[in-house]
Amino acid sequence: MTPHGRKSAARNRRGFDSRRLKVSSVEMCDGRDSDIIEKIHETDVIILTGGHVPTQNLFLKRLRLKERLSGFKGIVLAWSAGAMNCAKNVYAGPELEGEAVDPEYKRWIEGLGITDINIFPHYQALRDTYLDGLRMMEDITLPDSVGHEFIALNDGSYIIIDGENKTVYGEAYLIKDGNIYELCRDNEAVSLR
Repeated sequence: MTPHGRKSAARNRRGFDSRRLKVSSVEMCDGRDSDIIEKIHETDVIILTGGHVPTQNLFLKRLRLKERLSGFKGIVLAWSAGAMNCAKNVYAGPELEGEAVDPEYKRWIEGLGITDINIFPHYQALRDTYLDGLRMMEDITLPDSVGHEFIALNDGSYIIIDGENKTVYGEAYLIKDGNIYELCRDNEAVSLR
């Protein structure tokens, strides 16, 4: 976690406060003070933020977060890399220079197992980008989707999972077997089956 993470924690607390949700404390768990994970069952809300998916995944494994979430009664909020790492089998599409052309780069890694949904975040920003001379969507993500499904979310769109109920809110797309389909429009909601 970077100093940006500390700013993000303060911003999250202000967001809860502005909604009149009582916050007694905010604790950061990063590489500098990961011992805080021992208090996980005293926590009501866990927020998994962004970053480099494989790097965050290794950190979550080091924390044994998957095992620690067993029996957790609170709420897990996640975005960007955090949302991606919530999947059982995480699609860790290349994002850093060199990863797209590295034959050793692992695009599928074990995640937290909170959901079977693979998130492709920041779709509006990434759909027209290039990495290592390859088009992010046409040359990387669409071929990787053969035999798999991803839900591509624009910033501001989200998915709520409550037990067996899964609902997408806002502009989202289904990427499956090399194709992209509109799943949900802005200001709408769609239940996932």
